[in-house]
Amino acid sequence: MAEQTKKDETQSVLKAAWLIALVTIASKLMGFVRDMVVANFYGATLVSDAYFYALQIPSLAIIILGGVGGPFHSAVVAVFSKLLPDFDSKPDETVNKLYNTFLTVSFIFFALMAVGGFFFADKVMGVIISAGSPELLGLATEHFRIMSPIILIGGIIGIFYGILVTHKQYILPNLSPMVLSLVVIVVISLAHNDKSGMVLAAATTAGALCQLIIQLPKVRQLGYKLKPNLDVLHNPQFKNICELLFPAILSSTIGQISIYIDMFFASTLREGAWTSVVFANRIFQFPVGILVTAFLVPLFPIFSKLAGEGKYEDIRTYFNKGVGVLFFVGIPMLILILLLAKDGISLVFERGAFNSDAVVMVSEALCFLSFSILPYVFRDSVTRVYYAFNDSKTPFVIAMTSIGLKALLNWLLILKLDMGIAGITLSTTFVTLFNAVFLGLFIHRKIKLDYKSLFINLGKMLLAGALTLGICWAIGVEFNNISLPKYVFETVKIVSIMLLTAIIYGGLNLLLKMDYAQELVKRIKR
Repeated sequence: MAEQTKKDETQSVLKAAWLIALVTIASKLMGFVRDMVVANFYGATLVSDAYFYALQIPSLAIIILGGVGGPFHSAVVAVFSKLLPDFDSKPDETVNKLYNTFLTVSFIFFALMAVGGFFFADKVMGVIISAGSPELLGLATEHFRIMSPIILIGGIIGIFYGILVTHKQYILPNLSPMVLSLVVIVVISLAHNDKSGMVLAAATTAGALCQLIIQLPKVRQLGYKLKPNLDVLHNPQFKNICELLFPAILSSTIGQISIYIDMFFASTLREGAWTSVVFANRIFQFPVGILVTAFLVPLFPIFSKLAGEGKYEDIRTYFNKGVGVLFFVGIPMLILILLLAKDGISLVFERGAFNSDAVVMVSEALCFLSFSILPYVFRDSVTRVYYAFNDSKTPFVIAMTSIGLKALLNWLLILKLDMGIAGITLSTTFVTLFNAVFLGLFIHRKIKLDYKSLFINLGKMLLAGALTLGICWAIGVEFNNISLPKYVFETVKIVSIMLLTAIIYGGLNLLLKMDYAQELVKRIKR
């Protein structure tokens, strides 16, 4: 009976993963279109640099703190999933009181932060881009003032996301970012003469507000009623949320300090450097974000529930299956980025103000960032296990120790080795690996994970990946001798290399008798 329940749960996770993947793909595609439109109108210029510098703190709120997988979402899932008898239950009075207390305190805190951001925008931007020109600083300050309300919006969205995911409502949280992208696309397309980027900043704020508004009806439908409450002293579960949340927020903020270090070093480089790093990250997050979100969003509530019930063997099973699939899919993603980055970026972005020089800058940054795929998915997976055990302090401490490493690597790679933009993303890869290794080592204090079988399988997949990379690289070199119109050539090359990579990598994994490849073939046959 227990074995059948576990099998049903696994099937449920896989179905949810496929559903989330499809919804996230749709959302990411819309985000991709948004980036294409922004690149077309603003290119990699001083205006785009100013916008992306100013966007960093608002994006911390709406994407990192408030997004799926962020500390607010994670804290809500970790605590609320233990309070509800099952995922379909309506919240009782105690759960509703906790929801309202958390929402009220968060609203007040982030409202004060947003107001402070508006009035001290010049000081904030002065710290972030102290090495930038006065023109860049002034423009970024105005952009930041316009986008400061997003600081308030982001934290509230994170709470709504957590509530929805706790009740297995996966579609809306992963689809709603499309609203922000759609608003930005429509507004800047209509205001095509925006030379300062102010319209772009205003559209981003309006899109974030719309993203918040569409969450509320579903949250109310689930039984959560809005009644502001500040009774923080007599609510023990609120204390549990805070104990998990604050270190997690600090961890995310510490992660942002690494980005601010990157921003400082980027401001010493050529115009468009920071825009190139931002676009490289956006492109990187398109496939990797889909992959991580699809598997970790449905797994996290299960981790939390199993940890509460003391079922550690089940956690080990789910962890190895989840991370194994992430590794299996992540390796061909790495291969395709290394082989097709320049062709893909040229095909998608090279038009309007986004010229061939910008293509080279973004593709260079992306290739060095791509090496972080495997440590990235492992880091995010093992972090969910920490959160399931209500431990956000360990990830925070490890993130703290990586700040000095980030600054040192940037100094070495950019200023001493003169690697430029590539130095920024390569240092990010090293820091991600550092975090993944130490998070993996210290998790044994909570639970002993089965790394042996996981990394034996990873070794086989890496062997298949290395052979695939070599074969497809040789074929790609031959492709370059074909004479076709530019966009036709890039399209044919991309499609051909993608198909070859899938066939060769999949075939080699079948020869190595990898479970993931065999399962994939079974699903395709069905």
